[in-house]
Amino acid sequence: MESPPRRLQDTLLKSTARSPPREVDAEVSLQEWQGWGTISPVPAKVLEIVEDLKHLESKTDAQMVFGGSGGKLKGEFKLQEDKKHRATYEALGDSEQKLQFFAARQIACRLLGSRDYLCQKCWLPSEEDCMCSKVEHSSLWPGIRFWLYMHPKDFLRQNNTGKLLWQVFGVQSATLCLFGIPEHEEIMWNAFKLAGKDKVWCLYPNKNEVTKSVHDAFGQEFSADLECASRGTNEDKTLNFILIDGTWSNSAAMFRRLKEQTKSVWGEEDLHCISLANGASTMHKLRPQPSWDRTCTAAAATSLLSELQYLPKFNSYDLDKQAEALEDALVILLEALTTRRLRMGRSITRKVRSTNNIR
Repeated sequence: MESPPRRLQDTLLKSTARSPPREVDAEVSLQEWQGWGTISPVPAKVLEIVEDLKHLESKTDAQMVFGGSGGKLKGEFKLQEDKKHRATYEALGDSEQKLQFFAARQIACRLLGSRDYLCQKCWLPSEEDCMCSKVEHSSLWPGIRFWLYMHPKDFLRQNNTGKLLWQVFGVQSATLCLFGIPEHEEIMWNAFKLAGKDKVWCLYPNKNEVTKSVHDAFGQEFSADLECASRGTNEDKTLNFILIDGTWSNSAAMFRRLKEQTKSVWGEEDLHCISLANGASTMHKLRPQPSWDRTCTAAAATSLLSELQYLPKFNSYDLDKQAEALEDALVILLEALTTRRLRMGRSITRKVRSTNNIR
């Protein structure tokens, strides 16, 4: 639920993520990897892709250089690597192998291309636009855990808002799970198995799916479970909320994968879904969504916390203050992106194109 249509997304990225070509040292340590907001070991497939890039560089006269938006490869090396990775992709035997290869390559290139350019915490250019000193940290009530189920193309994207959740609440309360990365998905699903299906909810307002309002889902139940969560007892009663963090076109594939895994784990694919009564996000001022009932990831989390706060069983946990801390971070991100665009002589207003009848 993160980004606008692809054309708008590309335009915004060109405006906010310019950088000169950069040569890189292709090594990825655990410390660096986890510095970007993840709690996992460095994914094996990502390391394999990095090694492949290094090997290709040693075999050719072209040097590995990145630049522009999204840590994209540039120059002659890009041409060589394009041929190699397309051949590798086509030779893979099944869709799962292809997804894992695609995800790992996206992440490896973005990671190497963003090094020494983007701040690891806020994913904005370190020397010019880092917003970390302005973000206030807050403790999320331990009865809630957010899972940022992020598409690889949104990893290290400057205008991504999902990153704000772990900036504000920390990586244990708001955990990054990258779509198609086995190490990440295993961590997330192990937590879900421990919690049980009735403690796993997805924020996915798709009209084709059966959803519940926050009031219908939590207004009448969970009083005993809330007490366990508040006391920090050994029995895990934490409510796990999945936030799908990708473009609307990518979110359908991500949701299908969640349902497939739900069926594999619990024998049925009807993953619990929540719809929110949220209005327009602050980010609509700079980055409009396809329609006003869709919003960015951080705004969706803010709305969830605010709606839970209105329920009697939740109103003693200061969820409204936690929602306010996240909303404040969203405003800071908007200001940072706006300032960057103005400095570069770019427009800070966006036209919303109709998505009807566009092929």
